[in-house]
Amino acid sequence: MHETQAGALAAVAALDEPTRRRLYEYVVRSPEPVTRDEAAAALGVPRATVAFHLDRLVGERLLTVGHERRTGRTGPGAGRPAKLYRRSDRQVSVSLPERQYELAGELLATAVEEADETGGSPREILGRRAREHGAELAAGAPDIVAALEEHGFEPRAADGEVLLGNCPFQQLARTHTRLVCEMNLGLVEGMLDGVGEQRLCARLDPHPGFCCVRLGPA
Repeated sequence: MHETQAGALAAVAALDEPTRRRLYEYVVRSPEPVTRDEAAAALGVPRATVAFHLDRLVGERLLTVGHERRTGRTGPGAGRPAKLYRRSDRQVSVSLPERQYELAGELLATAVEEADETGGSPREILGRRAREHGAELAAGAPDIVAALEEHGFEPRAADGEVLLGNCPFQQLARTHTRLVCEMNLGLVEGMLDGVGEQRLCARLDPHPGFCCVRLGPA
């Protein structure tokens, strides 16, 4: 699932605090899950401070937390299980302007796989997959401008049209222009469907400094 730039930025910003970053690095480099006491002893930081920062990292989904009795005892008198921290499966990537090469790779790979299984046209399958994914991305957004803004297109309304100030696939579009622009068009068409926008339609209309897709009156 695509992660918004805002969510990724929040996670990266959480690591800007020096103690929190040291704790994160300690946890991810440890071969086994880490307790609060172990982290506090290793870094020479008060346990209460360690607990605060570790739980902040859990809140940003950079770490996961479980519970285990390290003593091996069970039953009454065994004590409370300790919190154990380890790195989560979340991957965070931030680029300015926003780029979505992982999304492009996913769409291209699924199109090739489906074409191999069905004998269909990879280009047509890619367009359909892009439209389906665009509709999923925009579902629940208040309008198309908000949906485009959330996913890095930098929309700009002008004279009844919506221009896209950023192409999330810029480097790919430079070397594989037709294929990537058609994929991008399908994605934006799907986003229009996802928000139920019928007054605008998407078309390929490249202009210097803008994305190849432009929205105009239907």
